[in-house]
Amino acid sequence: MDKTIWIIMAAAAGAGLPIQAALNSKLAKTGGSPLHAAMISFTVGVLALILFILFTSQNVSWKDLKNAPVYSWLGGILGAFYVSVIIYSFPRIGPGLAFGLIIAGQLGISMLLEHYQILGAKHHPISYGRIGGLTLIILGVYITKRF
Repeated sequence: MDKTIWIIMAAAAGAGLPIQAALNSKLAKTGGSPLHAAMISFTVGVLALILFILFTSQNVSWKDLKNAPVYSWLGGILGAFYVSVIIYSFPRIGPGLAFGLIIAGQLGISMLLEHYQILGAKHHPISYGRIGGLTLIILGVYITKRF
């Protein structure tokens, strides 16, 4: 049962990404600046997280955070890159192609992280089946946009 809720949450988070992209693109078009729209999106997200933390009494170990590897702080940069690219690409190539390519990129990198156990990923070796699955996703993106 524990995995089921996380499977549902992951699917819901994935389903929310195209909606987030559409909302951020609308904000960028209205305000005239995709990067300002990204900044506003992150600001609203930070405020939402602060409220959630306050209302749920979350705890953090500041001492342990100070000892985190320097590279572990790069997630915020990758998040800003992702949101900014989506805001720019959503109106130019459409949500189907944008998110098809995002999913293909995510799966490809995830396979490498798991195969080489990078950043604490559980070992799951690359196989012909996994490569076939990634190929089918890429083919699906191509077919979806071609026809």
